[in-house]
Amino acid sequence: MSSLISTNNPINTESQIQHELEALEIYSLKEIQEQKELVRSFWLDLVKPSEVMMSCFDDAFEEVMFGAVIWALNQDPNFPKVVTISRVPHIINNQNIPGSRWGIDNPDSVYRVIPIGESQSYVIRGKLGKQLFNENHFTLWDENMKTIGLISGNNIKVDGKNNFEIFVNPKSNEGGKNHIQTTSGAKEFYIRDTMIDWLSDRPNMLEIEILEGSRSGKCFDKKKRLETVKAYMHKWAANTTRWNQQALSKPVNEFSFKIDRDTDGALRNQVYLLGHFALPSSDHCIKLDINLDGAKYFIAPITNIWGTTNNIVTKNGSLNNSQAKINQDGTYTFILSVNDPEVFNWLDPSGLSEGILTLRWSGFPNEIVGENLFAKSKVILISDALNEITDDHRISSEERLNQLQEREKSYSWRTD
Repeated sequence: MSSLISTNNPINTESQIQHELEALEIYSLKEIQEQKELVRSFWLDLVKPSEVMMSCFDDAFEEVMFGAVIWALNQDPNFPKVVTISRVPHIINNQNIPGSRWGIDNPDSVYRVIPIGESQSYVIRGKLGKQLFNENHFTLWDENMKTIGLISGNNIKVDGKNNFEIFVNPKSNEGGKNHIQTTSGAKEFYIRDTMIDWLSDRPNMLEIEILEGSRSGKCFDKKKRLETVKAYMHKWAANTTRWNQQALSKPVNEFSFKIDRDTDGALRNQVYLLGHFALPSSDHCIKLDINLDGAKYFIAPITNIWGTTNNIVTKNGSLNNSQAKINQDGTYTFILSVNDPEVFNWLDPSGLSEGILTLRWSGFPNEIVGENLFAKSKVILISDALNEITDDHRISSEERLNQLQEREKSYSWRTD
């Protein structure tokens, strides 16, 4: 098994840097900017946003559109690259690179995509991170994001140095090797490494090779690449609005949930709850009581209706169970409010009184959801909520500053 070329950062590879700089150049083209304005009008007319959601549109729109360019430019299965998507804004060679978040992103996850041709043969080479991920999936899907093949990173066979190879081709098996069989309609890999400890965890290092003699005669010329970009820009807006209906169709501010064996079943990889909130005033909050009941992982990220998380680097735009304080009885209590409630587990919506909140549990022992898994939610005055918070979960302004500085520090390697 060959060894992956050493790199200090699995995200900021030379290939990634060149791809983002090319995307920035393409993004500035007149015809792409014209398409951007068409999508802007289409999306605003489709959504008819509230004043609050309109206030965050410009920044979010920029990210979704640039994210479409990043993704669309890596669609040639004859010349595949490992490209990280859904990044926050950052700087490369003194140039401001827009964020590329999209699709109700999870701040704990590093997402990467690789284009694949259904009849071609590839080898994905990598090196496992030092930690065992709770979620680490190599998903092969089709044009409509329907899964065709899947291999868990936690089940990959590695050598003595944690290097691995995954063989991707139309063959039915590879003699016990890490192998994913391509079938008709196979389009790309969607790879997700979910990290609970931002400071210490690192995604797997990855690279892709198409085997010699495997390339097809089809060509992605400049015209086709630009048409693909424009199509993705429109699709990203339309898909975001469609996915948001999962949240917007539910009662506002309702996040209570209890596992039901009759309807939810017993074997699940994850429990996922998506809803929307609209706080009646800055004095109100949503108090969330969460029981993991054996789940290794829980996260509560806040997004806007444009599909991007708000400020996740210097504010608590999301919290997972590693970042939050636990109650003495093993549950967690979170406060979602516009103003700082002076509690450690504050979910900060970046000044927005409306948005979408996702609650997600995973990593159940033997994939069996516990009988006592639940979420309880209620809208109350912040002052009343504080009467239900123990003193050890209260926080001073200095402690909040320290919390947020540590958060920013733990994220910084992703943009260095």
